[in-house]
Amino acid sequence: MFVPFLRENKIAAGILTIIRLFLGYSWLSSGWGKLTGGFDASGFLGNAVTNPVKGPDGNIVYGWYVSFLEGFALPNIGLFNFFIPLGEFLVGLGLILGCFTTAAMFFGLMMNFSFFLAGTVSSNPTGIFLGTIILVAGANAGYYGLDRWVIPYLRRTILKKKDNNPTSPTMVPKKAV
Repeated sequence: MFVPFLRENKIAAGILTIIRLFLGYSWLSSGWGKLTGGFDASGFLGNAVTNPVKGPDGNIVYGWYVSFLEGFALPNIGLFNFFIPLGEFLVGLGLILGCFTTAAMFFGLMMNFSFFLAGTVSSNPTGIFLGTIILVAGANAGYYGLDRWVIPYLRRTILKKKDNNPTSPTMVPKKAV
């Protein structure tokens, strides 16, 4: 009952737009600050390895993630120093413009979970909660954004579908409560 509301309702599309803009601004400003102010993730990642998340019994909870950080992320820190700020900025831009909204939110959630697994709580639970709502809403989250035109265009040109109407049922909410 709630999922069809998120995916098909115009009122939901408006609420999703507000959530999308809030998250987009958060991601965009965070990424821009890192892009323009210099960014080095080595301290953060090194701390996540030396002080991993532990459970109440004192055992490491996400040992596989610590192994990933130690074996891949830290040796390739230059790559991470480039992609983290750029990724944050592009996620924010996509959410603000409502362009490739579900893809942007997917990658935003991946970063939220990565930060969370590294032991940073901060605003990540809020980002994960709101981001999941955006992701579940699918195309309706970008209805009041560029997705309303971009997605049908891509379907017509790349997938060769015969949908010539940018207000097709796949992009227009069905119910107005």
